[in-house]
Amino acid sequence: MFDFFWKLVSFDIGIDLGTVNTLVLVDGKGIVVREPSVVALHKKSRQILAIGTEAKRMLGRTPMAIEAIRPLRDGVISDFDSTEAMLRYFIQRVHQNPKKGLSIPKIPKPRVVIGIPSGVTEVERRAVQDAALTAGARVCYLIEEPMAAAIGAGLPIEEPEGTMIVDIGGGTTEIAVISMGGMVINRSLRVAGDELDEDIINYMRMRYGLIIGEKTAEDIKIEIGSASPLKEEKEAVIRGRDLQTGLPKSIKVSSVEIREALMGTINQIISAISGVLEETPPELTSDIMERGVMITGGGALLKGFDKRLAEETKMPILVADDPLTTVVRGCGKVLQNLDLLTKVRVTGGLR
Repeated sequence: MFDFFWKLVSFDIGIDLGTVNTLVLVDGKGIVVREPSVVALHKKSRQILAIGTEAKRMLGRTPMAIEAIRPLRDGVISDFDSTEAMLRYFIQRVHQNPKKGLSIPKIPKPRVVIGIPSGVTEVERRAVQDAALTAGARVCYLIEEPMAAAIGAGLPIEEPEGTMIVDIGGGTTEIAVISMGGMVINRSLRVAGDELDEDIINYMRMRYGLIIGEKTAEDIKIEIGSASPLKEEKEAVIRGRDLQTGLPKSIKVSSVEIREALMGTINQIISAISGVLEETPPELTSDIMERGVMITGGGALLKGFDKRLAEETKMPILVADDPLTTVVRGCGKVLQNLDLLTKVRVTGGLR
């Protein structure tokens, strides 16, 4: 009876609590929040000054008294208070925002499903649940990200056949072979998009003596980064600070150089995927060869990654539709299917 009452006055929401971006989906309304997972706060008082897009604009530009931080690292909470504040902000925003048909303000006491990395510890799981409950959720369920991504990508996870999903996010790479509603084999690798950005930062420092920030590295990765040779190689201008003189400096780099910088991390990810395939039972391997390997997450958008992965694994590779939203869409689907939620959730809901 109480659940029925709360559904009348509150939205049920799915959350992809990512290292780089947080996405929030409202049941029946779609994705209504897509913001960077960044919080700006005062160093001494710890007062929250900005969250999301506004806070990301402050990265690398704040005065001494203010810091802009990412409260999640490698897919897990590194700053509990900031994560709780960020979740509270997004939950309240969903219930007050008139966009996309949300014209009637509601009481922010939602039922929440959150995607988490498959390799987190019990303590890390508890931290996510506690943060959500403290932020205003009336009940919180956790679902492992590879399972959520597979559901969001439309894979037939409940069939007695093998499907394989690779979700390359900002903090973790999630790899899983799924059959009959469960993960037969899974691996969570804390090497993903952040490490690709770090590769570019280190390369520019070592090769050109140029110091650049995370945002610049991410922009270059998106603009000219690739995992295999391009039909037409590209160039871009990078601006930063000269390591020796401390003065501003601009250089022109090619996509060939950036690919060289990224190759170590790309090889790590491909090696982990190959390792999971080697451990997969033969019958499921046969299914995967027929269906293909589905890749999602921001890493799936790296130019030529699907081609390189196909060459290395000898498997057909499929890129999910809108790969950045598969996890949150999967969380949204289980909100509508209680039987499926019961089957795939990590633990029972906490009240």
